[in-house]
Amino acid sequence: MDEVIQVTQWLSSITPRKKAKLFFFTTHADAPSPMVGSNDVDTHEETQLPLATTVALHNFKNIDEFLKKKVNTFSCYNVIENEITKTDYEYLRFYSACKYLDVVPPFLDLEKISAIQNKFEMTDEERDYRLLLDSADLVLEKVCDSLKPAGVSQMWTALRKDRNLIRGVKTIDIIGFFVDPNPTGIKECLLFFIVRFLQKADKINRVNTNRLERVIAQCDESSSCEEGKTIDFIIDSLRFYPTELYPFGFCLIMCVIEGRDGAMQEIEKTMEISRHLGMITHTEKNPTKETIELVKKELMKPKYQFYSSFTCWFMSHGDSSSMVLADGETIEREWFLTSFPDISTFQLKPKVFFMVSCRGANKFSLKGDEFEGQSATCDYYDIGSALIRNRMLDITDGVRDISYVQPMMDTLVAYSTILDHLSGRANTHGSIYVDRACVLMSENISRGRSLTETLEHLSQDLHEILQETMGEDRIVYKQACHYDSFFRKTLKLPYTRHPKEDVHSAPQ
Repeated sequence: MDEVIQVTQWLSSITPRKKAKLFFFTTHADAPSPMVGSNDVDTHEETQLPLATTVALHNFKNIDEFLKKKVNTFSCYNVIENEITKTDYEYLRFYSACKYLDVVPPFLDLEKISAIQNKFEMTDEERDYRLLLDSADLVLEKVCDSLKPAGVSQMWTALRKDRNLIRGVKTIDIIGFFVDPNPTGIKECLLFFIVRFLQKADKINRVNTNRLERVIAQCDESSSCEEGKTIDFIIDSLRFYPTELYPFGFCLIMCVIEGRDGAMQEIEKTMEISRHLGMITHTEKNPTKETIELVKKELMKPKYQFYSSFTCWFMSHGDSSSMVLADGETIEREWFLTSFPDISTFQLKPKVFFMVSCRGANKFSLKGDEFEGQSATCDYYDIGSALIRNRMLDITDGVRDISYVQPMMDTLVAYSTILDHLSGRANTHGSIYVDRACVLMSENISRGRSLTETLEHLSQDLHEILQETMGEDRIVYKQACHYDSFFRKTLKLPYTRHPKEDVHSAPQ
């Protein structure tokens, strides 16, 4: 059959809603740059004009033409063996979006996809199409599905009121002030236009969504939300780090085995919980400085940009400022923690470090301690929120910026013990902290709990456990763990996911 006819038949089989979503996923806003084959030409018109004309004319002709052009480009594309190109990236995004929406063209060359995945050095686990979907776009899709056409229309009205933001934007004028978003697929096109416009204007990204939240907050709940949804529910969904679908993220486990009883148990437990969370996992036993540098170099490869989060377990002996490696050498804990968050492939994504080692030799000994009930009182003043707001600074959009980010932002470091203190271990099971952390994360996986809630529970649980030093002078002591957070959103633990099982149900 002629290819033109095949493409036409394929497009005619896709519903307007799915066409809008396919266009949205394919024009992903955070495509990596610079890449081979990319240039500095502004693609605003390419991504925004089809959405604008579709909304204005209630006609999907321009989106159809865009999708035809993509298919023709991929059909003629020859996969170059050694270098990753912009088209490689776009091809994978297009394929994953089609697979997610259950609209894969029967004529799409899957061998080319496999060849591109080979260039990215993807393992079998990483070839799951869900890895290639951008989790932030999936969250925005859910926002769209939670709103009625009237709700998106109200968002448009709110956006149009910001004259400084929309001044001189031709596509805004094409749509006009009053919009009828009721025809099938038009609501989606309008919302996706708003989202991509705010992204292009550097007002929102995968972490900074305040500007979009403020637009949604101006909607009338009774007329704007689908049944069972509320404005608060929709806004809350934007306040979590986007980690939709499988995999939840990439997990690196580094464990010094030499001289550490139960170290293999630590590896088994952390591997089990990371897989239970839906992470793709890599383990390094007995790491050295050379190992760490090689791992950092590996994580800079382009394929890691597809991951939604990064988790690292580092388990070894240590003191107040350093950690002991397998060859007896030491590394500064601070150096380790500041070198990984700066890796570009995980920027604007949550990075969690579990640092499991002693940070000194002190113990919170219970021997001879006397516990007396104490209480503290303080005066409380009833200060109305309106009074507080009136005394606060008026922070305008003009003094806000989301373009420049401190490297440590979106990072959380969890320590198995406090500074200058021991981190307890069991002879056969290894670190008690690792054991309890894995148990509690496993228990909280399906309860909608966040990582920080689980860590707070872990702090309580661990501090209840009586531990004992070995040797002649046995001392009973308690261990206190803590974490330092630079998170800007909440990281919610996922529901159980199985890599081999397709959990996807095709959207409408």
